[in-house]
Amino acid sequence: MTDVKWHLQGKWLEYCSCDYGCPCEAMAPPTKGFCDGVVAMKVDEGYYGDIRLDDLVLVTVFYFPRAIHHGEGQLQPIMESKTTTEQRDAIFTILSGKGQPPGTMFAIFSQIVEKVHSPVFTEIEFEWDAKKRTGRLDIPNVVRATSAPIRNPVTDEEHHIRTVLPDGWTFYEAEIASGNIKGTGAIKFDHAKSHCALGHFAFDNNGMAYSYDDAKKHFGLGG
Repeated sequence: MTDVKWHLQGKWLEYCSCDYGCPCEAMAPPTKGFCDGVVAMKVDEGYYGDIRLDDLVLVTVFYFPRAIHHGEGQLQPIMESKTTTEQRDAIFTILSGKGQPPGTMFAIFSQIVEKVHSPVFTEIEFEWDAKKRTGRLDIPNVVRATSAPIRNPVTDEEHHIRTVLPDGWTFYEAEIASGNIKGTGAIKFDHAKSHCALGHFAFDNNGMAYSYDDAKKHFGLGG
């Protein structure tokens, strides 16, 4: 357990094997019966005690054989090679869920993941524009992902979808895009025109760092 105060907030970029919108968010089974993909977090502001975590990109590639609440998951954490030993130790402590209340994101994943692959420390390219619904993640020999607006199959016009989760545990709101992802590391996958979400995140020792109303003001959500 740890009582060190910490805080992370920034940009959330999520890709998975499900159809657009991800049925898991509606408490339905994953589209293909399993769930794999990648989540990247660009930390705009962050700290763990006296250790600053600003401007770091944290990535997790994942696989679950069924809906994630059934467990038996696999993860592989990836961090930038520029991270210091102190920063890595701080991040691993946060990701472990230690000292965090049950039902919060990292505490949940600490219970449903049974295998953690060796971490990778390398260069990470991260691009994110929630308003345009575009993004890119490039990690050599691990994963590549791109996102673009969903398009109407008849008119080819951009189709705008936003997921709103007032009681969310990962994010409160996210713009939904069309993702192409390929995992080539310890966890392999290859999906085209699948679910992608771009939003904001904010976590601390107690889980979500802001209430939904405060997050709307802080991040300008709902626009």
